Amino acid sequence: MSITLPSNSKMLSSDFIFGVATASFQIEGATTADNRLTSIWDTFCATPGKVKGADNGEIACDHYHLWEQDIQLIKDLGVDAYRLSIAWPRVMDQNGEANQAGLDFYRALLTKLKAEGLNVFVTLYHWDLPQYLEDKGGWLNRETAYQFKRYADLVTSELSEWVDSWATFNEPFCAAILGYELGIHAPGLSKPEYGRQAAHHILLAHGLALPVIRKNAPKSQVGIVLNMNRSYAASEKAEDQFACLMRETLDNQFFIEPLMKGQYPQILKTVAPQYLPNVLPGDMEIISQPMDFLGMNFYTCNHNAFDSENMFKDVKNSKTVEYTDIGWEVAPHAFTELLVNLHKQYTLPPMYITENGIACADNIIDGDINDDQRVRYLNGHLNAVHQAIEAGVDIRGYFAWSLMDNFEWAEGYSKRFGLTYVDYQTQERTIKRSGYAYRDFLNNRKS
Repeated sequence: MSITLPSNSKMLSSDFIFGVATASFQIEGATTADNRLTSIWDTFCATPGKVKGADNGEIACDHYHLWEQDIQLIKDLGVDAYRLSIAWPRVMDQNGEANQAGLDFYRALLTKLKAEGLNVFVTLYHWDLPQYLEDKGGWLNRETAYQFKRYADLVTSELSEWVDSWATFNEPFCAAILGYELGIHAPGLSKPEYGRQAAHHILLAHGLALPVIRKNAPKSQVGIVLNMNRSYAASEKAEDQFACLMRETLDNQFFIEPLMKGQYPQILKTVAPQYLPNVLPGDMEIISQPMDFLGMNFYTCNHNAFDSENMFKDVKNSKTVEYTDIGWEVAPHAFTELLVNLHKQYTLPPMYITENGIACADNIIDGDINDDQRVRYLNGHLNAVHQAIEAGVDIRGYFAWSLMDNFEWAEGYSKRFGLTYVDYQTQERTIKRSGYAYRDFLNNRKS
């Protein structure tokens, strides 16, 4: 089983970037090493009942100590680029001063990545807010946006020499809505008005940081990473069509429209004003500054039926479809549709697919991990990106999620997304069939 694209695909040109991605809290471990502060995820993991199996990030993939080995792993996969995130609690102390030991870790890591000829894509915030800021209100506190600007200033002034691309945030939807509206992620709060206000402060933080990053890293690209699922109506009934529209508005448009047009979706004023955050004068101008790129993370789609209390509810697809080990529908066609729709709705900056992947029930048998479902998934979704490009969407790169199995947030270590299998007892890494298929695809492209 292999990964193939049409021979005329623009994705096969030498300037299209292929990579793998990770995030700090999911792989680093070493949560108390070198003066690292406590993050909201350390606290969340220590709260009974929040994370499956009472798992935590204390060791994870021990990347903090095994990073040189992991860079070799990245090289072995034959990719052009690596996307990683910086842990805010590792590089700054409670007074906002630099923690040199933490910065030294990233400096060594980034220097080596560049020495190996890799493009380096760095995300400043992949959900691990320092707990001391959460104690002051976290993303519900407008001041946190200004603290983020200070953090972004420190990191980009210290590390920009080795970074090709800076993303301010990974998935504001997850950080705000899963963290503050639904309570599924850290910090575990659950009020609709909390989620939307947290989202606004995250988008404000993004805008505040942009000019600072540009000043410190004039040669780097700067953007943000959003996650979107394609929304479908459960039926042709008007109320189900409405449910789908509201899901699309609240999950997707709520995050991209402020960035692209400097406003929250107008429909909310009429239909659901409770979802509109408190916005101060000048905020939208800050949020909607031009970006060099937009990152897009995609995994699945959803189907929506009308619900009188919440406007929509998730329902299973009525057709027979394939699901992943985490229960997400496999829908590459939805990926193409999502990208093409966004292209029609907005004048988008160049895009990168910054995450795309699948959880499979992977097992090692005689040293081999047969994850043919993942190979099929990657093949389907790479071809979906190809079709979006053919339809006029400007996409410059694709990152598979993930380099290796890791801490999957509220699912703990129960779900495996990696191209590489991690034995959490021994920390041994074993490339799966999907990793070899991805490598072979990339090697064939270069030949």
